[in-house]
Amino acid sequence: MAAFAQAIEQAAAFPALRALIVTGAGGTFISGGDLADLHNNPSEDAPHRQNALMGGALAALEALPVPTIAAIDGAARGGGCEVMLACDLRVLAADATMGFFQIRMAVTPGWDGAGRLLRLVGYARAMDVLTTGRVMDAEEALRLGLADRIAPPGEALQAALAVAEAIAAMPPLAVRGVKTVLRAHLERSPADALGEERAIFAQLWANEDHAEAVRAFLAKRPPQFAGK
Repeated sequence: MAAFAQAIEQAAAFPALRALIVTGAGGTFISGGDLADLHNNPSEDAPHRQNALMGGALAALEALPVPTIAAIDGAARGGGCEVMLACDLRVLAADATMGFFQIRMAVTPGWDGAGRLLRLVGYARAMDVLTTGRVMDAEEALRLGLADRIAPPGEALQAALAVAEAIAAMPPLAVRGVKTVLRAHLERSPADALGEERAIFAQLWANEDHAEAVRAFLAKRPPQFAGK
């Protein structure tokens, strides 16, 4: 958890960042917490510390100014599903599975996973997923809105890299502006969010990237974005 939090801090401090991919290794996305280790700390203090650490890390991941993509090959379970939900986009391999297993361990999500799931799929679907703890395949995840793209088996990372490259080819300030506007509409009042959207539009309109995009369009050539 500490290493994950540190990695997000490093990403946030990298000014040239265009997109971020979170993925696993060994054919698994994240299989959840180490139950044997966690069970050795049964007091309430231990989960409070863990929730503060990982909850803070996921909040920082969500707050990154660039799009974030979860590349899910294999299994995502429990806390792994909470990490997945903190990303902007989710690419699943066709043979990947996910399950909110917290209920099976007689607990709830603790890293704001319940809130993110609720905002993503709605109350009834979130209730269904969290109270049954069932394993969902990629097709069901896509139907529920938990997945955005399905890749061939074992190729979620490659597909996520293709998405990241497509994002990176766009004008970077406009990409960051899109994320800022969308987050504003999720988190703020409609009036405040609309004000933010119009302010960012005006800023981008006056930026050199917009002028270059227009020149390139009229000249029928690829644009060269400064991103400043």
